[in-house]
Amino acid sequence: MCKKSLRMKIAVIGQSLFGQEVYKELRREGHTIVGIFTIPDKDGKADPLATEAEKDGIPVFKFPRWRVKGQAIPEVVAQYKATGAELNVMPFCSQFIPMEVIDFPKHGSIIYHPSLLPRHRGASAINWTLIHGDKKGGFTVFWADDGLDTGPILLQGECDVEANDTVNTIYKRFLFPEGVRGTVEAVRLIAEGKAPRITQPEEGATYEGIQKKDNAKINWNQSAEALHNWIRGHDKVPGAWAEIEGQKVTFYGSALVDNGNNMNGKPLEILGASRPGIVTKEGLVLFGNDSMALLVKNLMFEDGKMISASHYFCSESRAVMELTEEERNFAEQIKLVWRSILTNVNQIEDSTDFFKSGAASMDVVRLVEEVKRCASACQLQNEDVYMNTIFQDFIQMCVRKLRGEENEELIIDYVEKNINNMTVKMPHQLFINGEFVDAEGGQTYKTINPTDGTVICDLALAQIGDVDKAVAAAKEAFEEGEWGKMNPRDRGRLIYKLADLMEQQQEELATIESIDSGAVYTLALKTHVGMSIQTFRYFAGWCDKIQGSTIPINQARPNRNLTFTKREPIGVCAIVIPWNYPLMMLAWKTAACLAAGNTVVLKPAQVTPLTALKFAELAAKAGLPKGVINILPGSGTLVGQRLSDHPDVRKLAFTGSTEIGKHIMKSCAISNVKKVSLELGGKSPLIIFGDCDMDKAVRMGMSSVFFNKGENCIAAGRLFVEDNIHDEFVKKVVEEIKKIKIGDPLDRSTDHGPQNHRAHLDKLVKFCQTGVNEGATLVYGGKQIERPGFFFEPTVFTDVQDHMYIAQEESFGPVMILSKFKSSEVDDVLRRANATEYGLASGVFTQDINKALYVSDKLNAGTVFVNTYNKTDVASPFGGFKQSGFGKDLGQEALNEYLKTKAVTIEY
Repeated sequence: MCKKSLRMKIAVIGQSLFGQEVYKELRREGHTIVGIFTIPDKDGKADPLATEAEKDGIPVFKFPRWRVKGQAIPEVVAQYKATGAELNVMPFCSQFIPMEVIDFPKHGSIIYHPSLLPRHRGASAINWTLIHGDKKGGFTVFWADDGLDTGPILLQGECDVEANDTVNTIYKRFLFPEGVRGTVEAVRLIAEGKAPRITQPEEGATYEGIQKKDNAKINWNQSAEALHNWIRGHDKVPGAWAEIEGQKVTFYGSALVDNGNNMNGKPLEILGASRPGIVTKEGLVLFGNDSMALLVKNLMFEDGKMISASHYFCSESRAVMELTEEERNFAEQIKLVWRSILTNVNQIEDSTDFFKSGAASMDVVRLVEEVKRCASACQLQNEDVYMNTIFQDFIQMCVRKLRGEENEELIIDYVEKNINNMTVKMPHQLFINGEFVDAEGGQTYKTINPTDGTVICDLALAQIGDVDKAVAAAKEAFEEGEWGKMNPRDRGRLIYKLADLMEQQQEELATIESIDSGAVYTLALKTHVGMSIQTFRYFAGWCDKIQGSTIPINQARPNRNLTFTKREPIGVCAIVIPWNYPLMMLAWKTAACLAAGNTVVLKPAQVTPLTALKFAELAAKAGLPKGVINILPGSGTLVGQRLSDHPDVRKLAFTGSTEIGKHIMKSCAISNVKKVSLELGGKSPLIIFGDCDMDKAVRMGMSSVFFNKGENCIAAGRLFVEDNIHDEFVKKVVEEIKKIKIGDPLDRSTDHGPQNHRAHLDKLVKFCQTGVNEGATLVYGGKQIERPGFFFEPTVFTDVQDHMYIAQEESFGPVMILSKFKSSEVDDVLRRANATEYGLASGVFTQDINKALYVSDKLNAGTVFVNTYNKTDVASPFGGFKQSGFGKDLGQEALNEYLKTKAVTIEY
């Protein structure tokens, strides 16, 4: 606030949101506003300055004019003088004010002008700053005189003009906020008696008139930079134009580009241009007479219809969507917004035209903000309004954005295969910053179908430069993008929508999972894909339930303190997943990571990347903003290592071998002490007591080993069977194994598909040969099946001793390892079961509840199954002890892996 002696009586003469903000700040400074002099209402709508002042009870005058035939209107001047103003502040004024008013106050009159005077005197000053390609722009507050913007300078503010600035961007970034502050500062200097009067130099002075549509036609005989300056200098009003196919087409959203000559698209003849433009997926590429290029984003036709330049050759017809009840409620809210803006319209119809009903450019800004208030996930740009001026079109556009269907067109170079009674369409490039792109240097590798050993497709192979681009995109999306600013509930809606899209395409996802990983189709559909969908839906519900707590604290006096905690996202998270459940492992980690508000760079296993890339496509279609999800197929030694080392990655989640997990943990510590969660190897024990339900124990015991052809991190790596039922148990298991149908995973009758890849198959063969060499009894299997692909027989070993390799190491395949124990040796069998460095899962079968609880209490593993196995659920935390890792997937606890806690203490 100003000191009492420095307050003045001020008349504000002007209009617009700029004038409104200057008025509000002057009142906050403590000045008395004796009158607002603004333009008359237009189509029944008051100017924002008038609206604000009338709300405050300030006298508002709306003179249509101040002069007639060059002479001041006495009645108007008299009403003005009656206010007793000591200073006129003219923040933005389109009327001619007579000198009788300018010179009346004892402190005179000051005017805001959006250029660095004496350059660009006159109207359209911002436009001419850009048209001339000025490197510096700014504003001037000057003392009014009888000349045209020639009065003495009071103060100026200067800014850089960026290469792709438009009138809108430079105004929003600098001229509006700094201009308001500068105008208020000028008043403060006047009140303190410190305001200078610096005579404007004539050197460098320019004067340009108001730009009109007729003289905004593009002269193509110029450089690309000059063309760009001309187009951006006329954006949005009056609009630079050229003749295309017999009609005036106006250009908006210009930017200089370096690679215009290399862009692919369809040529477009433009009258007078030295060469045709090119309509590309990015927009319309134009060329100067220097062969350099610029890119235009939007085009407007003579009928006022604006389109994306990339859609020039596309049909504009689009089916009208049926709205859900929630969307209809949203449409009703927006109808009220339109009604509040279009005050001269009695009723908003589907056919109501925003601009033909009286809306102006300032109303566009208001509409964009009002829509954001109604639905924060609907992030509009001004161009969206200009391109959808009819109410029904506007609602359809908003709903498409909310559904994620209005994003920039996603260009995908699919690999298509007719398989499993459908056509599957598989992306095969990296997914970075919302786009499918080739790897740096065009590097590729072949991904193999384990069923027959054939090549599925050539796949982009990520390089270090690709990792850096993906991390940069994720960082920008987190720190600057809409994801980081999004309401948690809206974030949850997007994640839930992603789950819906996955469900809609679950058969295609399951088919891709089968041919890429060898998973039996029915299992892929139910578990690999089905549980992935459930996981995203579960964590979508957590988005708006992440909260801190208030904490009583004991402090020395004064003791009025408040301490509370906030749970905040970590930032950029790297996720590295294995090949056994490609989509499900992605879901287990990514869903919790996104729910917490983070962004993701994910490396799928090099041998099973295809469902991760299909997931990226669905994430984009669901409306997740660019940079939130990035998928990088590639090697662990290159991509995984770079993610571990990258200084901008703040968290790394890994599922894989203990050996690699240790290496990752070390790298994360050395680089920047990343937060780490690890789900590593296992050798899970299953103890089967003689009092068990034998049929169930056999059925579940087989599932514990052979589920997903043994490629299961919690597979029972060793079964301890009480001696009095051991032989019967083995006999029943072998009988059931003989019934297993091994073959094509897409065949609905197949029980057991191929192992995931050749190297893993070779490892299984070696593992079983080691067991035979050590003296274990091979009861069944142990060999590769002689047929194309990577098939291995379900295998059973008995008489396995504790010291043997196969008793201690994980096979990660369909190999059952059996040992006996006596009923009197409960504690001893528990010791043997726990005598491993792993602690991922375990199980017990018994009908004695006391024994079950005792054993489950003593087993040292993150999960204990009692009279069941493999029963995981999205709500139950999953993770191991010891060298099986730390941290949890699934359940509420999984969120902790992707959140940090901040404590705030306030003394009051």
